[in-house]
Amino acid sequence: MITLNRHGHVAEIVLDRPKAHNALSTEMAVRLASVCAEVADSDARAVVLSSSAEKSFCVGADLKERASMTDDDLMRQRPVFRRAFGAVLHLPQPVVAAVHGFALGGGTEFALSCDLVVADPTAVFGLPEVGVGLIPAGGGTQLLQRRVGTAKAADLIFTGRKVGFDEAVALGLVDRPAPAGEDRAAALELAGTIAANSPVALRAAKRALRHGAPLDLAAALDVEDAAWRTAALSGDRREGIAAFNEKRRPEWPGL
Repeated sequence: MITLNRHGHVAEIVLDRPKAHNALSTEMAVRLASVCAEVADSDARAVVLSSSAEKSFCVGADLKERASMTDDDLMRQRPVFRRAFGAVLHLPQPVVAAVHGFALGGGTEFALSCDLVVADPTAVFGLPEVGVGLIPAGGGTQLLQRRVGTAKAADLIFTGRKVGFDEAVALGLVDRPAPAGEDRAAALELAGTIAANSPVALRAAKRALRHGAPLDLAAALDVEDAAWRTAALSGDRREGIAAFNEKRRPEWPGL
């Protein structure tokens, strides 16, 4: 259901329930949170979230599973799902989504939980939850408006309409377009470029971006300063400057 691959310093987390188009079941959510915890504590410098399904990234919650749930069952599932989406959102490394096909409901929310989204022309995004009596609650109502603005987020959430590739690029849902069938390769290449840099600096930069975003400028600059100090006092900074002066590639100690 969730597969973990390693490509040097890039960890690839694969949504791997292809027969169900990666519909998120309770079991899959538990596994995803566990794998993310493993990756967070690893020496991975960048992460790719990809899909093994031919025509889908993820079609959201498993509604077949939910059809037999009582209200109590649904309330018990809720913290499990929150942990799964939160595990992706809070990975300390830069995370790149590789999207093709349908990314609906939780699929769009998984993409929004990543730092960068690579997608090919088959990608279709959407948050259709209001059509089944729910709201996007894997971070969708908050993350979408931070990406595209409140009014555009309201349009997509209130109508539940699907967004094709061209509109997704125009809205800013897609950061890097890829040729058809090349979303995973492009995401891995981008993650590899990121992973060539200092792991200490990458994590510090991500903290500054994420923690500073909701703050006023003065407070955000303090967040940036704290992140800079973490990097400046690290072995990575010393190695980076030494490598630059010696005209060689750095060998990051990662501390």
